[in-house]
Amino acid sequence: MKQNLYLLLFLFITMSCSNATDPLPYKYGYLYTDLPFEMPRVEIPVFPKNSVNLLDFDGIPDGVTLNTNAFAKAMQDLSDKGGGTLVVPKGVWFTGPIVFRSNINMHLEKGALILFSPNFDLYPLVETSFEGLNTRRCQSPISGRNLENIAITGEGSINGSGEAWRPLKKGKVSESHWKQVLSSGGVVKNGDYWLPSEGALKGSEMSDMNVPRQDMTEEEWLEIKDFLRPVMVSFIECKNVYLQGVLFENSPAWNIHPLMCENVIIDGIFSRNPGYSQNGDGLDLESCKNSIIVNSLFDVGDDAICIKSGKDEEGRLRGRPTENVIVENCKVFQGHGGFVVGSEMSGGVKNISVKNCQFLGTDVGLRFKSNRGRGGVVENIYISDIYMFNIATDSFLFDLFYGGKSASEALADGDTTPTGEPVFPVTEETPVFKNIYVKDLVSRNARRAMFFNGLPEMNIENIHLENAFITARFGAEFSESKDIILQNVTVIPEEGPAYLFHNVKNFKGESLGYEINEPAKAAQITGESTSDVHLSGLPKELVNIASDVNKEQVIFK
Repeated sequence: MKQNLYLLLFLFITMSCSNATDPLPYKYGYLYTDLPFEMPRVEIPVFPKNSVNLLDFDGIPDGVTLNTNAFAKAMQDLSDKGGGTLVVPKGVWFTGPIVFRSNINMHLEKGALILFSPNFDLYPLVETSFEGLNTRRCQSPISGRNLENIAITGEGSINGSGEAWRPLKKGKVSESHWKQVLSSGGVVKNGDYWLPSEGALKGSEMSDMNVPRQDMTEEEWLEIKDFLRPVMVSFIECKNVYLQGVLFENSPAWNIHPLMCENVIIDGIFSRNPGYSQNGDGLDLESCKNSIIVNSLFDVGDDAICIKSGKDEEGRLRGRPTENVIVENCKVFQGHGGFVVGSEMSGGVKNISVKNCQFLGTDVGLRFKSNRGRGGVVENIYISDIYMFNIATDSFLFDLFYGGKSASEALADGDTTPTGEPVFPVTEETPVFKNIYVKDLVSRNARRAMFFNGLPEMNIENIHLENAFITARFGAEFSESKDIILQNVTVIPEEGPAYLFHNVKNFKGESLGYEINEPAKAAQITGESTSDVHLSGLPKELVNIASDVNKEQVIFK
C-alpha cells in the first residue's frame, strides 16, 4: 500500500514539475518554415504580474479632462514596482504625450480610446529622426527611448488628432470638407494648400522633404514649431517591442515608427489614416533588426508597410540596415504603396520575407524607390503569394528617380520617364537594388503591369519573377535592368505591347504569356545598350526591335 502511495506521490510531483516547466508552443514558429535566411526567434516580451488601472491615478475618461498626469503617474508607479500592465479601461482618455518606461504593457480594454490633444503647446521640441535625418520635431504622442520590454495591446483605439497638424491639399477633399477646414483657422497658400499656422507655412517653405536642413537658433526653431509634426508612435533604440490588436489612427505624420529597435512584433493591428493625409504612413520600420509583422490591416494616406534605414550621408554613417524581417498575412486597402522599400534606404536593407498579402486599391503594389545620393544596398528580398486588385499605377515598381511624389501624383503632374540620362560615376552615393525574388503574384486591373527603372550607371540587378498573371491598361516595362528572369509570367494589357524593354542586359524570359490588341505587338525592344535578351513564348514576328538594337543580341526560343 505504502509503495503505491509513494508511486502516486512521485507521479504527481513529476507531472506538476513538468507542467510548470514545459514552455508554451512558440506562436510564430510557422513563419520560420523554409525561411530563406537565418533569423533568430523573436519572442513576445514577458511582463511582471503587477497591474495598475488608470482610474486609480485620478484618470477621468470623459473625453474632455486632460489625463496627461494620470498616464505619467501610472507609468511611474508601475515602473517603481519593476513593471507590469497598465490597464486603460473603457472610455475616452483625452491626453497629452505618453512617455513609456521599460517592462510595461499598456493594455487597452475593449471600448478604450486614447485621444491625443490637438494643443501644440503640450508637445515640446525634441531631438529625433524624421525622413531618415537627425532633426528636431515635436514630441510624439507616444514615445520611448532606450527601453526594453514594451507593449501596446488590447482591443482599444489610439487617435493622434492628426487633422490639427497635417497640411491639406484642396484637391484631395470635398468642397464641404475644405470649407470646414478653412473655418478652423490657419493659413492658405496659393488658394489650395492649407496649413495650421503662419509658423507651419514658414517651416514648409524652408524645408527639404519635411526637414529643415540649415542651422537655426532656438528662436528660429520655435517659430516653425507648428510645422514639425511628430510621428504618433516613436520607439527609438528599444528592445523587445510588441504591438497587438490595437487600432492606431489619425496620426500627425507617420503612424508607427520603430527606429533602431531590435526584436519587434506587430500582430493584428489596424493602422489607419485618411487618404488625403500628408505623410500619413502606416508603419515605417527603420534600421531595425529581427521583426515580425503579421495579421495586420493598413488603410493610409501614404506608404503602408515601409522599410527604411536612414537617408543619404547620415544614413550611411549610421550604418544600421533593416534586416531580418518577416511580413505575412497583411492587407492594405489604400496607400501609396502596399509593401515599400525606401526611399530612405542608405543604411541598407536585407533579409526580408513577404508572404500572403493583399493590396486592394493602393497606388502601387510592390514599391522599391530611391535616387542618386542615397547609397545603400537593398538585397535578399523574398516575396511570394501576393494578390492585388485595382492598383492605380504599377503592380510592381522599381523607381530609382524618386522625387518625393506618390506614383499617382507623378502621373497626374505629367511626369515622364527619364530617357537619355547621363551615366554618373558609381560612388558610395549610388543606390543598389539586387537579388530580389518574387513568385506567385496575381494582379487584376492595374494601370501598368510592371515598371523597372534603374540607373544607367547602376542597373537593377538579379530580379526573379516566377508565376505571375497580371492584367493592366499597359504592359510591363523594363529599363536599365540586368540579369532579370521572368518565368511563367503572363501580362495582358488593354493597349500597347505586353512587354517593353529598354537598355536591358541578360534578360531571360521563359514561358512568357501575353494577349495583344491589334495593331499592337507582343513586345517592343529599344536601347543601344540592350544585349543578351532571351525570349521564350513570344513569336519573333510579334516583337518590334528598334534600329538602335543589335538584333543578334535578341534570341528567340
